[in-house]
Amino acid sequence: MTGFENDNFLRACWRKETEYTPVWFMRQAGRYLESYQKVRAKHDVLTICKTPELSAKITTDAVSELGVDAGILFADIMLPLEGIGVKLKLVDGVGPVIERPIENQKQIERLSGFSPQEHVPYVLDAVRLIKHQLREKVPLIGFSGAPFTLASYLIEGSPSREFTRTKKMMYDQPELWNQVLTKLSRIVTSYLLAQVKAGVDAVMLFDSWSGCLSPADYRDFVLPYNQEILADLSGRNLPRILFGVGTAGILKEMREAGSDAFGVDWRLPIDNAWAVLGEAAIQGNLDPATLLASDKLIEQRAEDILGRVGGKPGHIFNLGHGVLPETKPEKARRLVQFVQQSTRNRR
Repeated sequence: MTGFENDNFLRACWRKETEYTPVWFMRQAGRYLESYQKVRAKHDVLTICKTPELSAKITTDAVSELGVDAGILFADIMLPLEGIGVKLKLVDGVGPVIERPIENQKQIERLSGFSPQEHVPYVLDAVRLIKHQLREKVPLIGFSGAPFTLASYLIEGSPSREFTRTKKMMYDQPELWNQVLTKLSRIVTSYLLAQVKAGVDAVMLFDSWSGCLSPADYRDFVLPYNQEILADLSGRNLPRILFGVGTAGILKEMREAGSDAFGVDWRLPIDNAWAVLGEAAIQGNLDPATLLASDKLIEQRAEDILGRVGGKPGHIFNLGHGVLPETKPEKARRLVQFVQQSTRNRR
């Protein structure tokens, strides 16, 4: 953790004392920022992701504009799959749309041979460039989609509410499901290890849609793969964060994944979530829509979260999901300042 001007984020991940509660936001480098809009007006998302200079600019602009305590790589969770030939489009307001959703063994066999250096070299170049531009001011978070979330896109063909096709494969074709998740686990592990080698200071596993599962289904069909990935990333003095949306009912099972920190959403009070997660750091958990409210309400909701944590080491303030496109940047900036200043005074 040495060498950073500001290492509060990393210290919080390890549940150590910090100067104040560190803050960063999922999708902090996104559509609500004018600097992003200017880049996006000239390039589509895939082009931005595949152009290290653009990815680096968007990543570092967000850090400087918001004053957050960590940067997160600007990329898309589908990049490794797109890199090995999965035909997809990133549709504004929708998300990834797969040209030919997975239905059979032959399609699954094509999920092989992933090499980060060969298939996503631009991501690794972006990491190195961002690290150079940040100049050790704050840490950089790398990330990947988790196997279940990636599989849900591949099987459903687009974002889903019910995940019917995904669950049908889990239940009716468990051997096929195991093959899909095993192949995706290897891709994710290789991808994250390459990001670590390129210089990221923490990694985050986005299992965004795992909250659609029952505790039993998560334990039987998802947990072993997340455990394997996180185990392969252990012992590197590098924090690992596991995140999902709507996971209040499966936190006990998620805890068994072996992550250093867990991101939780707003559907469960943060102190209740932490009590379930036990000896780990926690990240969250303001409803992103709160940033559309008045400054007074934003501060009240933030204060409630901070009060529930009570200054306990190991809290990283974040939203429960990504910043909404409708958010005014000044609201996000004020929230960062409020959390940092109000908790500094309590140390």
